[in-house]
Amino acid sequence: MRFHATTAVAALLALSGCATTTEVAIPQGSAARGDPARPVPAAVETVVTTDPAVDADDPAFWADPRDPSRAVIFGTDKSDGLYVHDMDGSVRQFFGDGPMNNVDLRPGFVVDGRDYVLVAATDRRRFGIMTYLLDPDTLETRPYGFIPATDMGEPYGFCMARAGEAFFLIPNNKEGEVRQYRVTAGAGGPSATLERTMRVGSQPEGCVADDEAGQLYVGEEDVGIWRFALSGETAGTRIAMADGRRLTADVEGLAIMRDRGAKYLIASSQGDSTYPVWRITAEGYDYVGRFAIEGGAIDSVTSTDGVDAWSGPIGPFPEGAIGVHDTDDGQGQQNYKIVDWREIRRALGL
Repeated sequence: MRFHATTAVAALLALSGCATTTEVAIPQGSAARGDPARPVPAAVETVVTTDPAVDADDPAFWADPRDPSRAVIFGTDKSDGLYVHDMDGSVRQFFGDGPMNNVDLRPGFVVDGRDYVLVAATDRRRFGIMTYLLDPDTLETRPYGFIPATDMGEPYGFCMARAGEAFFLIPNNKEGEVRQYRVTAGAGGPSATLERTMRVGSQPEGCVADDEAGQLYVGEEDVGIWRFALSGETAGTRIAMADGRRLTADVEGLAIMRDRGAKYLIASSQGDSTYPVWRITAEGYDYVGRFAIEGGAIDSVTSTDGVDAWSGPIGPFPEGAIGVHDTDDGQGQQNYKIVDWREIRRALGL
């Protein structure tokens, strides 16, 4: 996440000696230029009562497949650590382990003979990846261990992948480097081995892995979205451009939703606070429309950053949910919003 467009324009005017009393604002949400963004309401928002200055960025869902009403949403704080929220938005746990940028998770990680959900987030202060274990039986999370990656500088964006029994941590940095580490349960903590390195031409952040297809999607903030293979060839293919009509820089979070036999790629378009959606097919990517989160009893989402999708029932959402970062909850605090997938499906006619 970088300066909002209006701030950047004002700064350029100041440097050029022009008047700064008028800022050029990019229309946001359903008022955005280009393809119409359909409004959908948020159903839940996270609330932190102990910190008025939450520096939120990226969410990640998990639901118990045995009982999807047992679910949580993780959310990073870029200044302080990692929150675990219940699905009503309240805080369940907080880990003040330092500034965390992006978070992701994968279930089925075995430690000492027990299955856990491996949760990991990029640590901006120590230059590495902090890992946690979520116990699916108790819904309690505990720190697991830190993985240094100091030679890549500040790890920025991040996602995870799984191929069979192999688990991967995928951080990127502001210089365009994307790394793929294989992580295993070591003696007393996680152990990671660098397996592959990929690149984009400028600063990336959001990424998401399609485990079943063996593919990785990376958002290059000012350029668009790239697809990479999770094994073999390391060159990427650009599948969408930041054209200002469907996708507006900065390109931020990416998510994949599986619904009724279809698979959708969702992007967070920070420049105009919208979310373009593509149906992933064997032939390519069919753009199906975009939505904005506004209306209803909860405030609109602005300057959105991270996004996550849960396919199938989770908490009170019987057919899936989308979680997004919001830069202002209406009270001056950043937080996360949760949207019922059925609202998006209706809005886009999916």
